[in-house]
Amino acid sequence: MPLKGTKKKNGEPVKHNPEVQHVEAIVSRVGQKVLNLRSEQGLSLQQLAAKSDVSGPAIHKIERSGMVPTITTLLKLSTALGVPVNFFVEEDDTPPEPIHYTDGDKRSPVFTPHKGLDLEGITGSYKNFRSAAAIATMQPGATSGGKLLKHPGEELVHVTSGTVCFHIGGNEYLLKTGDSLQFSGTVPHQWANLTDKPVQMIWMVLRNE
Repeated sequence: MPLKGTKKKNGEPVKHNPEVQHVEAIVSRVGQKVLNLRSEQGLSLQQLAAKSDVSGPAIHKIERSGMVPTITTLLKLSTALGVPVNFFVEEDDTPPEPIHYTDGDKRSPVFTPHKGLDLEGITGSYKNFRSAAAIATMQPGATSGGKLLKHPGEELVHVTSGTVCFHIGGNEYLLKTGDSLQFSGTVPHQWANLTDKPVQMIWMVLRNE
């Protein structure tokens, strides 16, 4: 049986263009990279779907190499997973990045499905580090929604200005400027800005091993 993608001409297989083969090899690894990142971060299909605004069935197809994602889909997935979009198409022989510098004037936006919450990344990607952090601005009235959040890993929130309310494990925490809160993501939690002023925080997430 000829290899996938080959065609026969006069009984002989037609050779692939080496450049085409190279592109096909890169594309074929995209799904596995998505799956690896999702597994490393302890995210279910549903959780990644919520973070990326890409449907669970579509992510499942991509991971199984049953669908080639569009550039828009890759941008959404890369933002949700905390990696640059070129991570999915770069060669795998790049050594891990031991140090990451973030220019204060060039912080990258981090995707979040929560309206009224703006995040600017200040850390490197999950590919190279176990933690991710962002400068968070929560607008008045913003909430995490009606459903309790629950996920693997840990979170650390430090309020730099304003007041924010967290409900965690049945307890209420009203954080004001200078306060910090660390908790396991496996404990059901919610948050909300119940004031009429924006809240600014440093928000860190630590993934599982």
